[in-house]
Amino acid sequence: MTNTEWQKSSFSGSGGDCVEVRTADGLVELRESDSGDIIVRTTPVKFAKFLQGVKDGEFDHHADLGN
Repeated sequence: MTNTEWQKSSFSGSGGDCVEVRTADGLVELRESDSGDIIVRTTPVKFAKFLQGVKDGEFDHHADLGN
């Protein structure tokens, strides 16, 4: 079993509210630092497509839901 250490974004501050990522057994795992027992798993290809969508602004319309 190959697991890497959890990593948080360099954009995260010193507080505890951040998303962490690691690879485990060929998958990408994500968790919120303050809810470490909830882990989302996906494939590297799907994660790369998600990140590209974020960079392309595909999800920006969700940022306005609370306003």
